[in-house]
Amino acid sequence: MKRFLSIAVLLLPLSALTSSAGAQDPNSLTADEQQAGWRLLFDGRTLAGWRGYKSATVPASWRVENGSLLSRRTPGESHGDIVTVEQFADFELVWEWKMTPGGNSGVIYRATEERSSVWESGPEYQILDNQGHVDGLNPLSSAGACYSAFPPAKDATRPLGQWNQSRIVARGNHVEHGMNGEKLLEYEVGSRRWQAHVKTSKFFPAAYGQSNWSKVPKGHIGLQDYGGAVEFRGIKLRVLESAAN
Repeated sequence: MKRFLSIAVLLLPLSALTSSAGAQDPNSLTADEQQAGWRLLFDGRTLAGWRGYKSATVPASWRVENGSLLSRRTPGESHGDIVTVEQFADFELVWEWKMTPGGNSGVIYRATEERSSVWESGPEYQILDNQGHVDGLNPLSSAGACYSAFPPAKDATRPLGQWNQSRIVARGNHVEHGMNGEKLLEYEVGSRRWQAHVKTSKFFPAAYGQSNWSKVPKGHIGLQDYGGAVEFRGIKLRVLESAAN
């Protein structure tokens, strides 16, 4: 894709993204990761720590298969987005994902349950088959974007069927998105640049007047069930010292 925002692409540290190295179980922590404060949000075996959005139970469309947290709808079964039971303020989040052709999903962070859908309540790290979904033609809705607000610097996705490694850093008003070792975007909530981007996004009403989209300092991590099959694994988070300290 050639129409992405032209900014310098910086390599991100890969020390936190060790799950694909060697034969290590992606849903486990190394001694170094434990020492650095990382924790698993998905244990590779159960749905412990997750629930449905605005629900105490997990929709049937979500299951654990072969060490992956999988979203795949089956006719007649319940479906919907899921969120972490816990809420997080300042954090670094890493995970791996892959999907079927034409797939669309997202990771929503600092999400609340004020709105009807999780994607309306907090910023979304877009997950997409850039080549097989029409949204891949628009940088603002392509993989790695802060959906509808900030485009990624480039298409950093790997070929369909391969695992991608993604990263979010949220510390105070500062947010970064990364993928496969590259920094894709950053923004400061409330800055003039942020205001300009949000004003032209679909979230302008939600950020100004209807709710506090993107401005909530603490919230859930949400995974989107958009209909197509998507797999997650190696979901790890570490709490960061508050930017105010």
